[in-house]
Amino acid sequence: MGSPNLPIVALMQPTLVSKPFHRPGWVYEEKYDGWRVVAYKNAERVRLVSRNGRDLTPRFRELAAAVGVLPARSLILDGEIAVFDTALISRFEWLRGQPKDETATPPMLIAFDCLYARRKDLRERPLGVRRHVLEAEVDGHRLILPARRLADDGLAAWEEVLERGYEGLVAKDLASP
Repeated sequence: MGSPNLPIVALMQPTLVSKPFHRPGWVYEEKYDGWRVVAYKNAERVRLVSRNGRDLTPRFRELAAAVGVLPARSLILDGEIAVFDTALISRFEWLRGQPKDETATPPMLIAFDCLYARRKDLRERPLGVRRHVLEAEVDGHRLILPARRLADDGLAAWEEVLERGYEGLVAKDLASP
């Protein structure tokens, strides 16, 4: 379900752990309550594909257009389509229809990873390198943002999740592909 001349990617799934932890060299990001998606951009062609292979491009045309105007001619982003309330908490149920009396963002692509950019397959590169590329590729875009990094200490990051009411957190090894 990718795009011609771009690799089809298999999405990594996080492993659920029973209690928070801290590990040196790891980063902690907000976990979003939305729809997992891979955004494929190859020249003018953009596709948003769900984790089960469903083409979400027609449903999220504005997001597809946003990916289309990113500067890289070829790009694969792994992320989540999410809608946020006024406290900037992702609200899964609002992807199907936002309540009329609530203020929210439009659907946004929160990118966790950049797997391919400018004809380079980045999947074997360390996460720290891919994050740098991701931030450079989506810099300044209002509908596409990199996943929010939390405190550097995993236990402090978990406290931040609890205080702010986030969906959860995802811990990642910066040196790992």
